[in-house]
Amino acid sequence: MRYFGRKGTSGAEEGLEFCLISASSRDVLVRMKTISIVTPGYNEAGNIEELCQRIRTTVGQFPELKLEHIFIDNASTDDSVEILRKIAAKDSTLKVIVNSRNFGHIRSPYHAILQATGDAVVLMASDLQDPPSMLADFIRAWIDKKAPICIAVKKTSEESFVMFSIRKLYYRLLAKVSDSPQIQNFTGFGLYDRKVVEQFRKFKDPYPFFRGIVAEVGFDRVEIPFDQPLRKRGITKNNFLTLYDIGMLGIISYSKLPLRLASFMGFAVAGISLLSGLVYFLYKLFFWNSFQVGMAPLVIGMFFIGAVQLLFLGIVGEYVAGIYTQVKDRPLVIEKERIGFDGDRPTNLGQ
Repeated sequence: MRYFGRKGTSGAEEGLEFCLISASSRDVLVRMKTISIVTPGYNEAGNIEELCQRIRTTVGQFPELKLEHIFIDNASTDDSVEILRKIAAKDSTLKVIVNSRNFGHIRSPYHAILQATGDAVVLMASDLQDPPSMLADFIRAWIDKKAPICIAVKKTSEESFVMFSIRKLYYRLLAKVSDSPQIQNFTGFGLYDRKVVEQFRKFKDPYPFFRGIVAEVGFDRVEIPFDQPLRKRGITKNNFLTLYDIGMLGIISYSKLPLRLASFMGFAVAGISLLSGLVYFLYKLFFWNSFQVGMAPLVIGMFFIGAVQLLFLGIVGEYVAGIYTQVKDRPLVIEKERIGFDGDRPTNLGQ
């Protein structure tokens, strides 16, 4: 026998939802756990209704769980907010955060995770490339295996072969140069227990590399491989600059190797220059009248050293920019509006 409802209105249990389960001829009253689904989006009007419906259907397979769906909209310019408003008016499980402007695909999802109140939090994309059907696998691993972290790793992808290969190469590179273990072919799509989310709060990072943070917290995890489908509707919001941004963020956040390469390269170039100078000097001593240095070695050497300097000046600049971002310590996002929350008042908890 199962009964779901609220228990009383007195004492410390006020407002909590409970379920009554028959176990071994005795009724056990247990608090219903809440699963929070966080879906960040920008101009995803064509996917919102199907996304919400598929999330409700999948989580509905677990009647002992209470659903909280938080959609954080990054100041969409299409009809996304109006569609969300209409759905939230009928569905009390949907909560919407509308940002005052587009704060990017790094800060906005992390802010929404910190606003979730569930016993476990799932982060997934709103473009349906993170299959909602995998929520069932996450939840089973969380309940049955007591896994504090359950994540999806891409086995294959229906995107272009070249792009998927570049991504895999980057993940391997990051894993090799990182100071802490990294997860390959992982985008952040997964379930995180409340105790893991509380550890996220301690990082206090205004520009977090979420995939690295998940690996750094170090809890046991379950990895589930999946085949990433193509986007059905809309267009991707990623371009070279956004991909470069998150790629470089991962490297400067978890590796000092580029800075050390600059030192190594400096020593190497200095050694090569010294050796070349010595060779030219000896050659000139032995062949004083016939040896001509010419302009080519000077020009090539000048451009080579200049290129090396600019390259590593750029790398140092990336680290300085990262430090500057940390020092400013600005909030992850500024909220314009909340829909479906108690009071519907913007807040910036977890900053």
